[in-house]
Amino acid sequence: MKCKICGREAIVKLRSYNLALCKEHYVEFVKRRVEKAIKKFKMFNKDNRILVAVSGGKDSIVLWHVLHSLGYKTTGYFLNLGIDEFSMKSQEIAEEFAKKFALELKIEYLKDELGVGIPEIAKISRGKPCSTCGMIKRYMINRAGLKYDAVATGHNLDDESSVLFGNILHWQVEYLDRQSPVLPRDRSLARKVKPLVLLTNFEIKFYADLLELPYIQYKCPFSTGATTYFYKSVLEEIEERMPGTKVRFFLGFLENKKGFSSPHRELKPCKKCGYLTTAEVCSFCRLKERISSQFIFR
Repeated sequence: MKCKICGREAIVKLRSYNLALCKEHYVEFVKRRVEKAIKKFKMFNKDNRILVAVSGGKDSIVLWHVLHSLGYKTTGYFLNLGIDEFSMKSQEIAEEFAKKFALELKIEYLKDELGVGIPEIAKISRGKPCSTCGMIKRYMINRAGLKYDAVATGHNLDDESSVLFGNILHWQVEYLDRQSPVLPRDRSLARKVKPLVLLTNFEIKFYADLLELPYIQYKCPFSTGATTYFYKSVLEEIEERMPGTKVRFFLGFLENKKGFSSPHRELKPCKKCGYLTTAEVCSFCRLKERISSQFIFR
């Protein structure tokens, strides 16, 4: 198998593009896909300051590495969720990466904000802890990102296509209307972008392993049984039989998105913190109230 670009020995074949590549040109391929997403969706430019939400996982580490290597002005943001060894190991990886490439990394601790971590919050959560954890991360990353031109997250093509698949299965038109690689800034909501949307989970992992980038090798202990993993497995089986399905599915949706418009609910500032929400008090502040009523801090 020869590299389609230079004719040297290839190390990978990307069936979605019928493309075999050597190490050098695979790295270039990944960077070009990220650059294409940034330009296609008008995410940001080289003069902008970008806050990269870093979890310690392969997606956010690869995102930060690619943006830095392309010359964008980046600062990392890591939120320690207090999930025992998992959070500590994730933080070590983020710190190791930042030190290796001489990058700035900001760290916040959920326990400093709420007095407890996700394990304690999971005990009082209504529904699955993943949804509460997701809400917390969105809130705190958004707050940190208001000082920057954009917040970049590591959502990839598998993430976006599986969310799209689930929303279509249940005809959640409001969510379909909001799904986008770019969410513009709106008062207390930071601009949010997803530069990895044109890359699959496999392509990102292969890049990370190829360049020996550090990333946490196991999933959050609270994510077991999450519905999104089932949707991803279904799409992966389709992709195996029909390469290129995921990217066609997602980009096709974006091209025809107007057909999924829904009445927008009015957003108003939370009475306690000012975060835009549909209720009088946002979910984060309501969680704070629940925690203060159920935990005694010494």
